[in-house]
Amino acid sequence: MTLRLYDSLRRGVHDVEPLQPGRLGLYVCGPTVYGPVHVGNARPFVVALTLARHLRRQGWEVRVVSNLTDINDKIYAAAQAEGVDSRELAAREAAGYIADTSRLGLGRPDVEPKVTESLPGIVAMTEALIASGHAYASDGDVYFDVGGFASYGALSGQRTDEMQPEETTARKRAPLDFALWKAQKPGEDAAWDSPWGPGRPGWHIECSAMAMSALGEEIDIHGGGIDLKFPHHENERAQSEALTGRPFARTWLHNGLLRFGGDKMSKSLGNVERLRDALDRMEPETLLALFARAHYRSNVDYSPDSLDDAAKSNERLREALRRAARAAGDAAPADGGPLATAALAADARFRAALDDDFATPEGLAALFDLVRTLNAAFDAGDQDPADAARARALLVECLDVLGLAGLAAGAEGPPAAAVALMEEREVARAARDFARADAIRDELRALGWVVQDLADGPELAPVP
Repeated sequence: MTLRLYDSLRRGVHDVEPLQPGRLGLYVCGPTVYGPVHVGNARPFVVALTLARHLRRQGWEVRVVSNLTDINDKIYAAAQAEGVDSRELAAREAAGYIADTSRLGLGRPDVEPKVTESLPGIVAMTEALIASGHAYASDGDVYFDVGGFASYGALSGQRTDEMQPEETTARKRAPLDFALWKAQKPGEDAAWDSPWGPGRPGWHIECSAMAMSALGEEIDIHGGGIDLKFPHHENERAQSEALTGRPFARTWLHNGLLRFGGDKMSKSLGNVERLRDALDRMEPETLLALFARAHYRSNVDYSPDSLDDAAKSNERLREALRRAARAAGDAAPADGGPLATAALAADARFRAALDDDFATPEGLAALFDLVRTLNAAFDAGDQDPADAARARALLVECLDVLGLAGLAAGAEGPPAAAVALMEEREVARAARDFARADAIRDELRALGWVVQDLADGPELAPVP
């Protein structure tokens, strides 16, 4: 049960050593809810939840925490542009995010804290940083003293003289100091009380406080997109470790970005597709397969061609599941046969690949090798129903880790009525009654099935 992941801080693949053996806490940065989430926003969510599904199958006890940032400058700006209350907009978009990502079929994180529900802990952490000398108040704002944290820049691999400050203001003692609390500004329609006056928390302190509240001062895995490494995760690490004196995260896990037309998919660039729109025009398994076909640390090309490739690979899996269902019939799964043995070997390869830096492309390769073995056996007509049933069940188990078990839906085989119609069509064709054969084809389509006339005889497939 050894899991190895790439740690961005140590810049290498290492064994994951959780605080408590067999139990693992995973925090992944969620979205700032100022508009509908785009497809790129879904990738950290998918990486975290599919990793958790794998670990649970391996026997780990996993707690996944993913926040919703519902207080932020971008929310104020979006609300002003729309002419609505910022809290109303954030609540609407948070609900939209949950609805949209739920359509992926991966379930939900165990805890999804919101900033608006976490303010006491955020204020308390800010007060503690001031008391320890790592932060200072300045005219209603509070800033973290970057100069007092010696290893600042270690996560992102930058020297402080290479860094660009997030904002410039005379309230800061040094350009790289970052805000823990921001005083209310003109035009901001919402503010919260604090020892420093009305205002709201800075972005970075929000995540640190919410993560610590749910998982403790030291987190096993902290995840998020590679674009968050600096300044967000660098600042999270600095303020958290300055306060506790402990490593904030034992492993920093960063996923690659979605590329759209060669650029990062980003609302600021205007090259986004909303997740809900994508899922309106494709099944969720297509998007999940697109992600699984690339290593989580790699960027993903989001294009018609790459989506078509993902859909085609899913169809190969679906067809293998369909053929296995026909071969299995009503038989109970049984071990010991050649197909079950091949499936067990593929499952072992799949598990090992995902344990080795969550290498989903290698895991999928093991499953497609199994598909080739199954198809060869089905082509030869050489399979035992119980053996086929066991192989199919193992294949579905593996696919479920990646969110692809839905490919098995409808792959159990056509209903008896459709099979009877197909057989009647063959009789009609033999009698050269092509009008009746064409009519039966239409009846089958109405039932959701099409006839594929293959070299070894007709087969039924679901209407695409």
